[in-house]
Amino acid sequence: MLTSFVLFGLGILSGVTTALFGFGGGFVTVPVVYAVTGTMHVAVGTSTAVMLVNSLIATVTVVRAGRLRREYAWPLGAFIAAGAGLGALAATGVADGALHALFATYLALTIVDSVLRRGFLTGGAPRPLGRATVSAGGAGIGAVAAFLGVGGSVLTVPLLRRRGLPMSDATALANPLSLPVAAVATAVHLAAPGPPAVDPAAAALLLAGSLPSIAVLRRWPPAIPDRAHAVAYLALLAAALGTVLW
Repeated sequence: MLTSFVLFGLGILSGVTTALFGFGGGFVTVPVVYAVTGTMHVAVGTSTAVMLVNSLIATVTVVRAGRLRREYAWPLGAFIAAGAGLGALAATGVADGALHALFATYLALTIVDSVLRRGFLTGGAPRPLGRATVSAGGAGIGAVAAFLGVGGSVLTVPLLRRRGLPMSDATALANPLSLPVAAVATAVHLAAPGPPAVDPAAAALLLAGSLPSIAVLRRWPPAIPDRAHAVAYLALLAAALGTVLW
């Protein structure tokens, strides 16, 4: 019973991070499902399934609100999808311990990079994405995100931020750009041989908490100052890292 309440509560947090920060849920769900099941592959597979639903609902909200900046979403999203297939396939053959260590390393490097490199905390004037960033960068984002069971927002938000987009636009774009990762990775994990990679009960409890949260924040989005939004984003990453290491 306690586990059910924990998963439901973390589902609410997952919905909040999806709506406000573009996290499809991976940074919340992977550590929690891993703690419950003790299997990193199930944690990653369940995370991608939850992320698929969360990102889809959030993307519909972004499109209806007219906040989708198509020049940044396409063709970057297509290259992300291509890389996601490779990353998800690679994850099915990696030992649990290695996947856990890589997930923690990924979080730590992202936090350090965002703090030390100019642009994330301060923003700037919007600039277009270069061809190499869209193609090679997009494929790399998809591969890393699917491999670790996260939506890619931890890569797309800093990328778009350094291109001068305000946090509100960067986080709004994170959900549409996470959608191809979630769709491809979920399909690969479900089709992989061996024990099921998705825990249906855990996924249902997480979604029961996340979907109402997304709906509420869609109706009453809070006004967050740009720099405070960026700092809160990094604080969430640090909290996720602490959970993984603990």
